[in-house]
Amino acid sequence: MPIARFYLMLFLSLIFLIGCVRTNILDKVGVTSLIGYDIGQEEKIAVTVVIREINPDFKSKVQVFTTENNTLLGNKIKTNRELSEQVSFGQTRVITFGEDLAREGLDYFIHSNLENPNINNNLYMAVIEGKAADLLENEYKDIEDIGQHIFRLIEQNNKQKFTTTTTLHIIADDYYSNGKEMSMPILKRDGDLVEFSAIGIFKGGKMVSTLPAKDNFFVNVIRENFNMGVYETVLQGDGNLNNRNSSLNEMRLTFDTIKSKREIKLVDASKPEFDLNISMKSRVLEVSPDINFWQRESVAALEKDIEKKLKNEISRVIGHTQEVESDIFGFGEKYRSTVRHSKLTKEKWQKKYKIMKVNVNIDFTILRNGVFE
Repeated sequence: MPIARFYLMLFLSLIFLIGCVRTNILDKVGVTSLIGYDIGQEEKIAVTVVIREINPDFKSKVQVFTTENNTLLGNKIKTNRELSEQVSFGQTRVITFGEDLAREGLDYFIHSNLENPNINNNLYMAVIEGKAADLLENEYKDIEDIGQHIFRLIEQNNKQKFTTTTTLHIIADDYYSNGKEMSMPILKRDGDLVEFSAIGIFKGGKMVSTLPAKDNFFVNVIRENFNMGVYETVLQGDGNLNNRNSSLNEMRLTFDTIKSKREIKLVDASKPEFDLNISMKSRVLEVSPDINFWQRESVAALEKDIEKKLKNEISRVIGHTQEVESDIFGFGEKYRSTVRHSKLTKEKWQKKYKIMKVNVNIDFTILRNGVFE
């Protein structure tokens, strides 16, 4: 074949392929940033989408649109049928679930979104207190785009470790694991604000309980190693601390985690029994009344009091999840990887987890002090 003819055929082939590529012109597409799911009427699925429409003048407006249908695809078709712009779901950053739907079960939604090639596995997932549509459709005084606002709210709280990270990828891993359950942050509307109110605890695909938002710190400490996080607490004094005013029987303090490391050891497979060893090196940011940080005895006493407080709180959080048979921490994964031929199933581990014993050991070290009252 002559070289000229070869290049001509190659050029024509490229033109043909380019012509076959489906393009989305920006001013003809509504970009979805957030999707909310609720229980609809007559066992249908209610889907609320937050859409940013961009016109040729590069001006945009945000529209919140709700439909009801039997399937997720049916809702997408209905949304496109009722809007003037084609709706694109490729930029979706957050998926939310109404509280009633979360308690009924999210199995179908996890499967469907994982199999959807247009959905990014790194998008965030959260539960909304009440109905998702009610929070998303509300008009907020200082929030122009509720989809972007919730995305940034989750993102910055994740970075600061005020919440656990719950992307679709992580949620799916926990959901399909035989030795771990999933958890999600819960959002609620407070006037013209949206805030984190709790942690949703799941058993299988159903939300079975909650923990208050302040317990996010303990959940993070148990689940993973991390290098940041802020915790505020009140210690009950017992005369060991070098307080300025000895008549006070409590101490208020805030510390941040410079480095936290946790280790889970299976010490008895028959019970089962675990050692949970947590070492934490932190800086005290605020304390009232203050103590003399130049006296090692005072610092050592404060470290012991903090260790005692952390041990009690972590044991309480684990105990609550045991009551509802939801291992959101992954003790079952450690059991499965340690015990050969365990043939562990999610149902078997839920029963074992309820009677599991955990020995919590805390090693807390104050590296340096910060600002004091």
